[in-house]
Amino acid sequence: MNTDALRGHMDALLLSVLEHEPLHGYAIIEALQARSGGALNVPTGTVYPALRRLEQAGYLSSEWAEVGGRRRRTYRLTSAGRTALAGERSAWREFAGVIGSVLEPRGAE
Repeated sequence: MNTDALRGHMDALLLSVLEHEPLHGYAIIEALQARSGGALNVPTGTVYPALRRLEQAGYLSSEWAEVGGRRRRTYRLTSAGRTALAGERSAWREFAGVIGSVLEPRGAE
């Protein structure tokens, strides 16, 4: 999938992947791929700056953890991040509904 198509949706995708468990950066990338059926192959150069930005905004917290014998920065959703995710989901539903109504009109015009 074209990464330009993801512009404006990356925050929601990252917050959603972290909703149920803390993950390190590479595991986040793998989760995006798995949850999208392989359609999303987001480069690390896109994910890590977004994670830092979300952490600075207070939506994520991070800590160093030992994962598979290696030290990795693990990210978790904060309560502010859960609120932001709910807002992102609501905005997505509205956006998808509007676009869907244009692309797939129902009834006579």
